[in-house]
Amino acid sequence: MWRTAAELYNAVMDLLENPGCPLTHGFRNQLERAALSVSNNVAEGFERVTTPELLGFIAIARGSAGEVRSMLRVVGERPRMRPFSPDVQVIQDLAASCARQLTAWTGSINRSPIAGKRHRT
Repeated sequence: MWRTAAELYNAVMDLLENPGCPLTHGFRNQLERAALSVSNNVAEGFERVTTPELLGFIAIARGSAGEVRSMLRVVGERPRMRPFSPDVQVIQDLAASCARQLTAWTGSINRSPIAGKRHRT
């Protein structure tokens, strides 16, 4: 899961580092932060001790993946973005994959019969 999130961030950076990319500074900044938030929240949640903490960070990571998809959906049809459509599609696909994996991970945790360290309150 973390690897897919890292791929997402790197795909966003590839887009943003393209000299012809017409996105504004503020949009670029928010997109970069949202993309990085996915992997960072996965990592931080994994390092937490309790299951509720882990689930909270997974939820934040999933929200950040949705934010990336939304941002690119908003600007994806702009005429100056058309040359970047393949890059945008890769990013949207990676963000959707992250969201699916995070949802599955949440379900797996919630169904787990193992009461380990993460189940302490």
